[in-house]
Amino acid sequence: MPKLTFIDRDGNRHEVEAPVGLSVLEIAHRNQIDLEGACEGSLACSTCHVVVDPDDYERLSDASEDEEDMLDLAFGLTATSRLGCQIIMTEELDGLRVSLPTGSRNMMAG
Repeated sequence: MPKLTFIDRDGNRHEVEAPVGLSVLEIAHRNQIDLEGACEGSLACSTCHVVVDPDDYERLSDASEDEEDMLDLAFGLTATSRLGCQIIMTEELDGLRVSLPTGSRNMMAG
């Protein structure tokens, strides 16, 4: 089974099993990784923003226009930022490394 490494806000590494077909957001929640998903993966917020390791970024498919629009709202945006709900694990993504940004902007919170 593919592996995925989360680097949390304190710099700790968490290598977890990453079932093919699940999103990075779903994998985070299954493994008690503190990645918010306020819109539950419906591409209506940027709270599942992750920073993909530059060495891994090229392995991802391009972000959709909708994802890029949501990323514009993300806190701490970088050149390799993506939304965790939009990265779907495949065998080819085995070893993917993503970091959690130091904060998030929840536009859905009232």
